[in-house]
Amino acid sequence: MRLTRATVLVHGALVVAAGLTLLPLLWMVSASLMPAGTSSSYPPPLWPDHPTLENYRILFARAGVGLHFLNSLIVAVAATGLALVFNVAAGYAFAKLEFPGRRRIHQVLVAALVIPAQVAMLPLFLMLKTIGLVNTLGGVLVPYLAGIFSIFLVRQAALALPDELLDAARIDGAGEFSIYWRIVLPLLTPILVTLAVFTFLGAWNDFLWPLVILNDGDRYTLPVALASLSREHVPDSELMMAGSVVTVIPVLVLFLALQRYYLQGLMAGAVKG
Repeated sequence: MRLTRATVLVHGALVVAAGLTLLPLLWMVSASLMPAGTSSSYPPPLWPDHPTLENYRILFARAGVGLHFLNSLIVAVAATGLALVFNVAAGYAFAKLEFPGRRRIHQVLVAALVIPAQVAMLPLFLMLKTIGLVNTLGGVLVPYLAGIFSIFLVRQAALALPDELLDAARIDGAGEFSIYWRIVLPLLTPILVTLAVFTFLGAWNDFLWPLVILNDGDRYTLPVALASLSREHVPDSELMMAGSVVTVIPVLVLFLALQRYYLQGLMAGAVKG
């Protein structure tokens, strides 16, 4: 195939953009393998002369990052499961089921998308304090039970499901739950994976809400624990880079593993409704 000048320029620009995007990640990995103080030298080395895993050993042996990693994993997995249970059902209901006030409730939810999440943190904190969920991992999970954007995303995908298919199942005697479980969910697999990736990434990387709701260091999630650790080891950039690598690797692996379904889900959500 003959390459035109425009094609070469476009691909060259994409390669440069990809390199600029990957450069900080590669430097992060490189710095995490350097002895303490090496990355602060001038000019900083691109790769350590003597790579070491000492920073990772300190993280897990002395800083207790393993416990915080487990906390983040519990929160991210539980938040993803809860989001799939509640938000998918709500999105399908808004798309395909008739109930009083459906259109008005949906309009209110869409309007609420413009309200920053930080505005609701104080009322939510006071509510959770009343019921005793402050300083618990359960309290961290509450915002994921009903996400407006997640409901909207599922609704847009569910609108593409043919009504004739659902009506045919009802005529054959299938109940609403059976239709939802056996027909709707398999057809919505791409958007389910997209929602799962969004939710897992959001819960894993969330810093502000766990910082607000948790005050016990043993319950800290990984981002909060690393922020606390940075205050104790301000000059130790290599240790912080090792902690960043530990934080990034799980979500990077998840995204790469589910990339195909993720992109399908984004396209499925681009439906007018």
